[in-house]
Amino acid sequence: MKSSFYNHPVIALVGNLGIVYLMFTFCRLVFLLLNWGMYADTMTWGHALDLFGAGLIFDTTAILYTNALVILMMLFPLHWKERKGYYKVVRWIYVICNSVAIWANLCDCVYFPFTGKRTTTSVFYEFSNEGVGGMTKIMGEQFIANWYLVLLAFLLSWVLWKTFLPRVKGKGKSEKSAFTSPLLRYYIVQTVALLVTIPLTVAGMRGGFTAAVRPITISNANQFVDRPAETGIVLNTPFSIYRTLSKKPLITPDYMSEEEALALYSPIHTPADSVAFTPKNVVVFILESFGKQHFGYYNKTLRNGTYKGYTPFLDSLIANGAMTWQYSYANGRRSIEGMPSVLSSLPNYVEPLFLTPASLNHMSGLARELGEQKGYTTAFFHGAQNNSMGFQAFARATGFKNYYGRTEYNEDPNFHGDDDFDGTWAIWDEEFLQFYAQQMTKMQQPFMTAVFTASSHTPCVVPERYKGKFPKGEDDVMECVAYSDNALRLFFETAKKQPWFKNTLFVITADHTSGATDPFYRTTLGNYCVPIILYAPGDKALRGYDTQHIVEQTDIMPTVLSYLHYDKPYLAFGKDMLNTSAEESHALHWVASSNGYEFVKGPYALEFDGKQVTSAFHYRTDSTFTHNILKSIPADTLDQMTRQMKSIIQQYMQRMNNDQLVIKK
Repeated sequence: MKSSFYNHPVIALVGNLGIVYLMFTFCRLVFLLLNWGMYADTMTWGHALDLFGAGLIFDTTAILYTNALVILMMLFPLHWKERKGYYKVVRWIYVICNSVAIWANLCDCVYFPFTGKRTTTSVFYEFSNEGVGGMTKIMGEQFIANWYLVLLAFLLSWVLWKTFLPRVKGKGKSEKSAFTSPLLRYYIVQTVALLVTIPLTVAGMRGGFTAAVRPITISNANQFVDRPAETGIVLNTPFSIYRTLSKKPLITPDYMSEEEALALYSPIHTPADSVAFTPKNVVVFILESFGKQHFGYYNKTLRNGTYKGYTPFLDSLIANGAMTWQYSYANGRRSIEGMPSVLSSLPNYVEPLFLTPASLNHMSGLARELGEQKGYTTAFFHGAQNNSMGFQAFARATGFKNYYGRTEYNEDPNFHGDDDFDGTWAIWDEEFLQFYAQQMTKMQQPFMTAVFTASSHTPCVVPERYKGKFPKGEDDVMECVAYSDNALRLFFETAKKQPWFKNTLFVITADHTSGATDPFYRTTLGNYCVPIILYAPGDKALRGYDTQHIVEQTDIMPTVLSYLHYDKPYLAFGKDMLNTSAEESHALHWVASSNGYEFVKGPYALEFDGKQVTSAFHYRTDSTFTHNILKSIPADTLDQMTRQMKSIIQQYMQRMNNDQLVIKK
């Protein structure tokens, strides 16, 4: 009877997967012991247990991917499969697939100290030129040097073989499954088990159930660690490989020597300001999908001057006391590309930082520079589920000490919890921004905070009480933009009453554009037009509309630090918008649709495919990019722009691939 119970396909599957979980955890323990010297100074029993617990999230994804075929074969509702020969095949698949996964984990026990990261698919590119002979030699040497791990790998594979369920001893059929008779009960149980398992498996592979949660990536490990090296404990190697299979490697181009590249452009900022540091609060708004198309202020001549836009409050703020720019651009087209650009001055080239192995690099940002160097209180706010979009992980990795999401909002008795949830993504902007204002009032000053809004997003709905209150516009998102603009108005009404208001620098920008309806905003350059607004209610000098400089999201961090007279060296791929000459200002972004770069400087926009400039436009007189002037642009101008663009790309890739994104202080 006992044997029959454990040979039930459902029970057997659970038992088999349970063994794999134990082996992944055992490999994590081996990893920690063999690399103990990297963690000994800061590791405690409690923290180790937290890291091991977090590791189960990533183990689940890896184990389900690895065993997807095994799960299907064991639960497939067909009673003829309940035979010894069938389960022999399943057993071999199970042992081989999981052995490869376990061996990969053990290999990283000795490879991790050299790379500082779990192995990803980039390893295949790194060794692609070694050839079969070279790889055989390398692997042979490592097998001999780490013979104890080789023996352990074979031992674990043997355990997988011996513990596999159901048993397949004897001749003919395997021992009968519990429900092979009667057949009706067998088919009901197997079918129900399969139908239940499929969505659970998909959710486990993604790392969550809701649509608001992106599939977890290697960057999500940052959410659980205190320093980048600890991601090696949380992650496992199969997960790291699976999650980078479709990602392009960040290849460092060899356009020029390092010396020449640095002479053309340097991401190292070494302030030499004689003015004492000014400890103002810094509040950054990253507005979901707010393109310049939505503003009336930036489009006074659009449609023969009849265009009004959907942001009356922000238009009024700009006109009556803020600083903004005519030529301001995003560095990406997705939310996960906006956050690194705005808060850490790290642009998006080729692949979003969140999705690459570089997401485990040491990184800085406004929160780390102000928090660790100047004692600021730091916090990031996003009204969605706490692990949504990988924001919490990135915030933690770049120095934010506190995170406020849907969980923290629901715990606040001053608000209505999930009654304020929009039903899809997050807490409505109006309520969450009021929560944001209240939390900042509780913080010790100075503080640096950032909030990522959510309501101006598909499925493009507004709260029931606001139905019909805002203009609809030509695109569905425009009504939501108007709603969020009103939520900002209400936020500032509350903020003005707070003791921290006049000692605060507000930065308002968007993650990316959306809802483009007019010809210019549909061009490659128009697709990146987002607002960048600085508002300091206690500083009447910081205001105006700059029509000369070219600015981008990566400029926000160095501009804020310069405004505060920050006196420490730091790394940022942006410029100080307030103290860089118009002639030296520029913007560079990756255009996924054309698989290349767009570089904007002076009146020209260049399209670059990574090897050569393919087209050039005078965007200030040809806003719809109708005339390619590549053959008529001044040769010296084209050469200077091309070399500077190549310098930026080369240094970015080189620093990403070599974990050189921070300056040791």
